[in-house]
Formats: sequence, structure tokens, C-alpha cells
Amino acid sequence: MRFAHTSARNGRAPGPGNAPAARLLLLAAVGAVILALLVVLSLAIGSRPLGAGETVHGLLARDRSVPSIIVWQLRMPRTLLAIGAGAGLAAAGVVMQALTRNPLAEPGILGVNAGAALAVVLSICLLGLTGVTEYLWFAFAGAAAAAGLVHLMAGRSGRAGPTRLVLAGVALGASLGAITGTITMRDTQAFDSYRFWVVGSLEGRGAEVLAWVAPFLLVGLLLAMALGHALNALALGQEQASALGARVGAVRALALVTITLLCGATTAAIGPISFVGLMVPHALRLLLGADQRRILAASLIAGPALLLLADVVGRRLIWPDELEAGVVTAFLGGPVLIGLVLARPRRRA
Repeated sequence: MRFAHTSARNGRAPGPGNAPAARLLLLAAVGAVILALLVVLSLAIGSRPLGAGETVHGLLARDRSVPSIIVWQLRMPRTLLAIGAGAGLAAAGVVMQALTRNPLAEPGILGVNAGAALAVVLSICLLGLTGVTEYLWFAFAGAAAAAGLVHLMAGRSGRAGPTRLVLAGVALGASLGAITGTITMRDTQAFDSYRFWVVGSLEGRGAEVLAWVAPFLLVGLLLAMALGHALNALALGQEQASALGARVGAVRALALVTITLLCGATTAAIGPISFVGLMVPHALRLLLGADQRRILAASLIAGPALLLLADVVGRRLIWPDELEAGVVTAFLGGPVLIGLVLARPRRRA
């Protein structure tokens, strides 16, 4: 599978590769409505369900009533974090797939998740940290260190091409994963704390986590949007992108910084969440064509919608307990992605 070639003049896929403007507006409107409905459901559904009237009262009144406390102190930070994390993971997936020219790549392929996981385990094992807010910085530092190391490994020959990036990321991820597994097998306390983080969950993430992660997500999303045109050129290949005037090295470096900010922040805050960064860009490419600018813009709606849906479904499946969002995204994302791939019409090379 390959990306459709983009036009050198305007950075768009030629001909039928791009959806018409009317279709784009319709898709954007439908996506916004779905996202708004999911936000309401996220505020209403939980161990103490709220009716429609209670949810509206709690949202508008902001008093000392039970619905207002539940909405603003418990569920609003979680909902906003899901929106930010979903947008971050989806946008990182778009950048990752454009960077590697692989439509089935996902952010974890650069070893970001493995670096964060090892840092979390080490902070638990060596420093005795157990709370999410305690090892946030360690998880982010581990993700950033892994992404930087992958870039250094892939660029030793002077050309950090997409194949080298993927190979370096997979190799580093496997090595770090082996170290993490060895530590958790021998340290029961580290394993008990780590296993609640590694499944990926929004439960128990309050306003403090949201406040910490928001600046990194904002900067990462702004960088991703700014890279849209350059990623269109990069999708043509390194040589053609250079011929069109793109500074390939700078684009790759900024893309890696973007992936690190987005994936590092979200992984540190809610643990590794699979399929959001893989399925959303792939589905949007089938709907919108190959223009990375359109895909990046749409990912700001589709990513949060998918993660919110997974979180809401997880709250109801085994109510009054919860099923982690990371588990639900795997159940939702797998069949949907298979269906999208099978439904896609085959094209001649």
C-alpha cells in the first residue's frame, strides 16, 4: 500500500484522490455533531449515571449540587483529557504515516511507548513512585529519549530515511520492552503499579493531569498543522521532496519532535492507547484523499470521537466497574480497520 502522489503545485492528491468541498463540509458537520453527543454522554455516564436534565443542570449551574460536582470535578477533566489525547494520538499517527510513507504505521513504532514504559517502571522500582502524577515526567522523558535515540540511530549514515526510522524504532522498542519485562517479572510492586498504567485508561485522571499535559499537546498539534504542506511533499519521496525545495532534514526533525510531544504527553498521562493513531489516519485517508492538511484537520475531530467512544463504552460494558479505554480501542479498532481495508477498492500500481 502506498500514499497517492501529491501535486507539486498545491500539495493535493490529483483528481479523485481528494473529496469535493461540499463533501468535506458535510463530513465535518457530521463529525462535530457526533463529537458533541459523545461529550454529553461522557459527562452523563459513569458509576453514578446522570439523566439528561441532571447533566444540563450540572453543566450550567456550577453550584454545590451533586450533578454539578460530578460533571465539573470528576467528569469534565476526564472528558477534556480524552479530547486532547485523542487529537494528539490521531495527529501523531498522521505525521508518523507520512514520515515513514507507510499507511499502516502507528506512533509506537518509533519506540515512544516502550521508552515511556521503561521510564515508568524504573521510577516505580528505584524511586518508589506509584501515582500517575508522580511518574508523569519520567514517562515523558523516557518517550522523548527513545524518539531521540531512534533518530540518532537511523541517521548515523547521514540519511534518516523512512525504512531506517522504522527498523531503528522496532529494534529499540523490542530491546526496551525486554528490559521492562525483566524488571516487572522480578519486582512485584513495580508490576502491580505498572499494569494499571500500561493498559491505557482515563480513569482517575483529574484536572492536575490535564493541566500538565495540555501545553505539550497544544504545541505538538500546532507543529503538526504547520507541517501539513511539507508532509505532502515528503510523501513523494526524499529526492522529489528535495527537488521541490523542501528541507527534508528539517521536516523529519520537526516531525519527530511533533510525534514525541504528542505521543510522549498522551502516553505519560493515560498510558499507551493502541489503534487511535493507526485507524484514524487510515480511515480519514480513505474518506478525504491524500492531502495531509485535510487529514490533520479532520483528525482533531475523529481522534477525540474515537477515544471518547471507547471511554464511554468501557464505562457501560461491565457497569458499575469500568473497562479501560485502551482495551476498548483494540476491540473497536481491529474489526473496523479490517473492514476499511477490505472495503477499499483495489487500484493498479
